[in-house]
Amino acid sequence: MKASELRDQGLEELEQTLQERLREQFNLRMQQGTGQLARPSEMKAVRRDIARIKTVMHEKRTGGTK
Repeated sequence: MKASELRDQGLEELEQTLQERLREQFNLRMQQGTGQLARPSEMKAVRRDIARIKTVMHEKRTGGTK
C-alpha cells in the first residue's frame, strides 16, 4: 500500500484500514508463534503499512505534509 493511495482516503477509512492491518498483524504473530507462518516477510510488510497509515493520519490531523 502506497502513501499516495492512503492520502486519498479520509480519516474514517484510514481508521478502518488501520484496524484491518492490526488484526492481520495479530494473526501473523499467532501463526509465527505456532510455527505455521509461511512468509516471514509478510510481518515486515504489515508493520510498515501500519506505520505508513499512522503517519498519514497524523499528517491529516496536523494539517498537511512537511
